[in-house]
Amino acid sequence: MAFLIYLLLSLVVAFSPAENGERDRVLFDFDKPDAIRIWRPVNDGVMGGRSSGKVKINQYKNLEFYGNLSLENNGGFASVRARDDGLSMQSGDTVVLRVRGDGRTYNFNVYTQRNLGGYSYRQSFATVNGKWVDVELPVDKFVATWRGRSFRNEALNPSAIAGLGILLGDKKPGGFKLEVESIRLKAKQ
Repeated sequence: MAFLIYLLLSLVVAFSPAENGERDRVLFDFDKPDAIRIWRPVNDGVMGGRSSGKVKINQYKNLEFYGNLSLENNGGFASVRARDDGLSMQSGDTVVLRVRGDGRTYNFNVYTQRNLGGYSYRQSFATVNGKWVDVELPVDKFVATWRGRSFRNEALNPSAIAGLGILLGDKKPGGFKLEVESIRLKAKQ
């Protein structure tokens, strides 16, 4: 009799409708040695600036985005980007970053073009110096930007997201460091 009850409960669980939480998933974590290979720095040197942003996996198996922000030669930004066609975001989803920063404000960008060009869709997030925080960024709140200008009428199609990145451009020259433990997707409720 106990086996029959176990079997029936197993069938109920197996054939129950999927909960939204089943789409919750880790997009990026950094515990494997090759986790860094898709991440690329893109700094203001593309426009003649002098900022130096770098990226590595540190000894704690976190992505570390670090460097020096410079305002020389009309510079002022450092960024890191990753292309990934398997992000599968939807309206109502939320991107969750687990970060430890330096007290500066960073931007989280998503891109719909495979070359990660054109508009970037952006949200800013503040860090607390030396403390781990979870940052929640609703997909529906990203705003299109291009070369520092906002285009509020350009709607993001979440299913077209082909990459993402983190950018520092707070107009404060000097060293910076941001650790990212994970980037997750929380499905709409």
